[in-house]
Amino acid sequence: MKVALLYPEVYDMARFRSGRKEFPPFGVLYLAAVLQEAGHEVRVVKVTPLDTAPDLADCDAVGFSLSSSATYGLMSTARRRARIRPDSLIMVGGVHCNFYPHMSLTDFDAHVAAVGESEESILEVLSRAGDRNFAGVAGVLWRDGGRLRQERSRPLIRDIDELPLPARSLLPPEDLILTDRLAGTELRMTHVMFSRGCPFPCTFCAAGQTRIQYRSGSSARHELTRLIEAYGIEGFAIVDDNFIVNKRKVGDICDSIADLGLRWSALSRVDTIDPALLARMSAAGCIEIKYGMESGSETLLGAMRKNTTREQIRRAVHATVAAGIAAKVFVIHGYPGEDMTTTRETISLLTELRTALSRVSLFRFVPLPGTQVYDQAATYGVHGTHLQSDWDGRWEKFHIHHNDHHWWGDEAQWRQTQRSYDLLRDFVEQHWGRQA
Repeated sequence: MKVALLYPEVYDMARFRSGRKEFPPFGVLYLAAVLQEAGHEVRVVKVTPLDTAPDLADCDAVGFSLSSSATYGLMSTARRRARIRPDSLIMVGGVHCNFYPHMSLTDFDAHVAAVGESEESILEVLSRAGDRNFAGVAGVLWRDGGRLRQERSRPLIRDIDELPLPARSLLPPEDLILTDRLAGTELRMTHVMFSRGCPFPCTFCAAGQTRIQYRSGSSARHELTRLIEAYGIEGFAIVDDNFIVNKRKVGDICDSIADLGLRWSALSRVDTIDPALLARMSAAGCIEIKYGMESGSETLLGAMRKNTTREQIRRAVHATVAAGIAAKVFVIHGYPGEDMTTTRETISLLTELRTALSRVSLFRFVPLPGTQVYDQAATYGVHGTHLQSDWDGRWEKFHIHHNDHHWWGDEAQWRQTQRSYDLLRDFVEQHWGRQA
C-alpha cells in the first residue's frame, strides 16, 4: 500500500524565537521504518503553517501524527485541506491522541485511532484496510458503523532493539543534521532515542508511557555507526524524556560507544546520577547533561511531585562538572503557587551554582494537556482547559514558548507572577545570556 504519514513542524524549545529546528519526528520515522520493512511504500509529510494542503491523492492510507496539543489546530487544518481520496483509510495517533483518542477520532473524521506504541498496531490496521473491521486489534479505537469501539490496550513491545532504525532517509538531510545544537558547539550532529518512557510522576509533564524501555549498547552502537557512515556526524543529542534512570543500562550504552569518538549530550534528573556513572559517561564522550531542576523552591518541587531537593541539585551539578561534563538546567517559572518568595529561592540557588552552570533555559509554566495539573485543573486552580466552562477551543495556546497566558490565580496573584518572572528572566539573561 501507499501510505502517507503527516507530522507538524515544531521549533526547538530553547530557541523558538529564532525558528531553530526541533529534533526529527521519531514516532513517525519509526512507524515509517516498520512499514517499509513490511513492503509498504511510505511518504513522510511535514505540515507547516505555510503548507497545510498536501496532495495525498495517490495514497491508500493517510496517518496524522498528533504529536502535541499545541499543533492540533495545524493538523486539523491539514485534514480539511489535504487532497485525499474518499476511499483512503484515515488514521490518527501520537501524543494528543493517546490522551484524547475519542476527540481525535471524531475531529479528524478518522476510521481508526491508535493509542500507545503503534509499530505493531499500524501493521494490523493496514491488513484490515479492505473491510475496515478492526475488531481484536489491540490498542485502537475505531468506527464500527455508527458506533465507537475501544479495543484492549496493547502491551509494550518487549524488546525495542527488534525495531528497525528510524527511516531518516525519508527526510532531507537539513532536517536531520545540524551544526548549532550540541552543547554550544558547532559539531556536526543529529538526534537519537535510546529509551522510551519515564517512570516519574511530575504533575507538569505529559508522560504517555510510565514504564521505561532501553535499547541495548549494541543497538545504540549500530545506529551511531550507521549515522557516521551516512551523514558524517561528529556528535549526537539523546532526546529521551529521561535517559539516565537505569544505571546499568546507561553504562552498557556508554561502554559500547566509547571508542566511536563522538561527543554527546543527554537529559537527566538530579537524583539518578552518581560519580561513577558520570565518569563512564565522560569517558564515552558525554560533554553536557541537561537537568530538569525546575525550581529552587522545595515547596514548589514538592507540589510538582518532582520530589528533589536543593541539596540534590547542588550535588548533581558539582559532580557533573567534576567529571568534566558541562551542566545545564531547565527552570520552569509560574507553577501554581509561584510568588516572589519562591522565585527568590530559585535565584538564590542559581546564584550558588552560577560558576558551575554552563547554560540555563527558562520556561514559563503551561498546563500541558495530559498532565495532572490539566486533568485535575480545579485542584490546582488552573483554568482554560477543555474540561471547563471557560474553554475557548484554542489548543494552540498550550505551547511552551514564552507563554504569558494567565493560567491560574486571581489578578493580584498573576501580577506578582509576572513581576517575579521578569526578575528571574533578567537574572538568567544577565548571567547566561538570552538563550530563548
